[in-house]
Amino acid sequence: MAKEPAKPSAAALALEFEKPILKLERQVHELVAIQEQKGVDYSNEINDMRKSLTGLIKKTYATLTAWETVQVARHPARPMTRDYIDMIVKDFDELHGDRRYGDDKTIVTGMGRIGGHKVMLIGHHKGRDTKEKIACNFGCAHPEGYRKALAKMQFAEKFGLPVVTLIDTPGAYPGVGSEERGVAEAIALNLREMSRLKVPIVCIVIGEGGSGGALGIGVGDRMAMMQYAWYSVISPEGCSGILWKGPANTAEAAEALKLTSKYLKAQGIIDEILEEPLGGAHRNPRLAGDALEKYIDKSLRELKRTPIDKLVDQRYDRLRKLGSDAVAVG
Repeated sequence: MAKEPAKPSAAALALEFEKPILKLERQVHELVAIQEQKGVDYSNEINDMRKSLTGLIKKTYATLTAWETVQVARHPARPMTRDYIDMIVKDFDELHGDRRYGDDKTIVTGMGRIGGHKVMLIGHHKGRDTKEKIACNFGCAHPEGYRKALAKMQFAEKFGLPVVTLIDTPGAYPGVGSEERGVAEAIALNLREMSRLKVPIVCIVIGEGGSGGALGIGVGDRMAMMQYAWYSVISPEGCSGILWKGPANTAEAAEALKLTSKYLKAQGIIDEILEEPLGGAHRNPRLAGDALEKYIDKSLRELKRTPIDKLVDQRYDRLRKLGSDAVAVG
């Protein structure tokens, strides 16, 4: 039976722009509880309130700003790589270590089945509780994480397994130890090797897609994003700090970076947007997992029809043409 991620408390779920939604949700739950306790029929009132709630969620999420989209991508209840593994990957067998330095828990690698395909799955994992977040370095991988990913990709190539990557990172870890062990070189090597790997590669940004940390497992034949994910050369906070010398212009930076799925699809950077459940993946992880599984299954079926040498040539051409199909987005 597929597991869903544990949900944090209601207080932890309260993004600022979602507070009116949570207030109305509480009112619905309270009226349902009163109906059950007192045996009074409030079904008409409850149905009306639920319709109002659905309308409010639709209206709120139809007008999200870029910065609000970033907040949804970081939602504490949003499903992460290990959650999707539990939901959509059968017979998952995790693989560890880079055979050089250690096992970076930020990047999860392993074999399993998605749909009708045996795959090598590689993904960032940020951690759910405080202990796990610290162990996973809040989703910021060290060079050994990228070397582990590359070693498993090369293993997949040897045995003809397609590679699926789930991207969810603020960026690679920029600390002294990470730099001493060659994080930039590790990411650069992954870019080169993924561009010529002789198996199909499907990449999906499921949450945050920050800078080189995302690119280190983000070169493939198909590139998709979840609807409320973001993907950019830098985080809004980092951009604001560089351009405006502080965090005051973070929302403005998010708009300027054009980091939402809608903009990136129009620019030809991504191939497809995976629609999320009403109100975001955190409201219905199971539906989000279903959409992810269907996309991976469909993409691999298409890619497997192409001879591998032609597929690698097409991947190279795709990379060379990035951004060439850009159109204006209002």
